Amino acid sequence: MRVLIVEDEVRLADTLRDLLELNGYTADVCHDGESGLDNALSGIYDVVLLDVMLPRMDGFSVLRRLRAEKSAVPVLMLTARSETEDKVTGLDSGADYYLTKPFDPPELLACVRALTRRQPELREPEGLVCGDLRLEQEAFTLRCGERSVRLSRKEYDMLELLMRNQRLVVSKESLLVKVWGYDSEAEDNNVEVYISFLRKKLQYLRSAVKIRTIRMAGYCLEPEDGQ
Repeated sequence: MRVLIVEDEVRLADTLRDLLELNGYTADVCHDGESGLDNALSGIYDVVLLDVMLPRMDGFSVLRRLRAEKSAVPVLMLTARSETEDKVTGLDSGADYYLTKPFDPPELLACVRALTRRQPELREPEGLVCGDLRLEQEAFTLRCGERSVRLSRKEYDMLELLMRNQRLVVSKESLLVKVWGYDSEAEDNNVEVYISFLRKKLQYLRSAVKIRTIRMAGYCLEPEDGQ
């Protein structure tokens, strides 16, 4: 899961990133509204934490632009402004939830979990499922029948993206941006290496699910024989 934090208070933004990463999320930070909007529109984030009082473009404007561009990414607004009118403005602008500062870390994490549960139907209480595979999100574990294997962070992020888009082609560029982030110096061969790791783990699990290479396009996760 990748979360975008749009918060101009550097110390708070860093604290939020540390909290999320400690709890298994990948988090990126922007400190102004314009860069936050650009990143949020990329389509690589599962949740956006959006402050209201931002330089260059306020959070309400960022949110309106997001929704005007047909982005359905869940947005949790974070603000010190607790007036009912501000909350109504945020929700009417397209926010999914509104959290007033200061807030308790467990409350924020609960909100993020609630928003991620609104993802597509591939999400099940015990994890993501594709064919005979189950990806257990709390433990970074991949199961097939009685067999299981632990995944590294990048293996997990990559497989999660493939499982969320099973039977669809996911490009190398999408995998690079989603798993390594915009600022990374990772290249196509990094994706190839981790695809190889995942294939070996699927073989170990004796899974019928395969990662297909679609030449000049990317990768596709699908059950064997089109099941």
